[in-house]
Amino acid sequence: MEIYAALFGHAPLYVKVLLVIRNWLAGLAGLDVPTIDDIMHVRIEGTYRAGDRIGPWPVYACTDHEIVAGRDNRHLDFRLSVLREASPGPDRVTVSTICTVHNLAGKIYLFFVVPFHRFGVKRLIANAVAAHRI
Repeated sequence: MEIYAALFGHAPLYVKVLLVIRNWLAGLAGLDVPTIDDIMHVRIEGTYRAGDRIGPWPVYACTDHEIVAGRDNRHLDFRLSVLREASPGPDRVTVSTICTVHNLAGKIYLFFVVPFHRFGVKRLIANAVAAHRI
């Protein structure tokens, strides 16, 4: 939980604005999207279990070492995993996403979103490391 909060609970304003714009466009297409408040004011609680929501995303699995959250929509389903792996030195953190595409709209969406996603997640990780949150 601490790692998830360290990464996604401190998104810069420009990332939040990009998410709001993306969600507005996706909402126009009839997709299930988080609210503006979910994006602008991420609330991270102390403990989670499957079925809860962490920030804007439903939780699918939660253990001592990993949390899996995501969303299912008509165009694609995605899962975000934040995994802490114990190692002899400092623990390792792996952030990964998996998308299951359902149709052409999902393929088009990913074509445009993946470059922003890669950039954004790298920035979130770099910011968390620089701020000594992880």
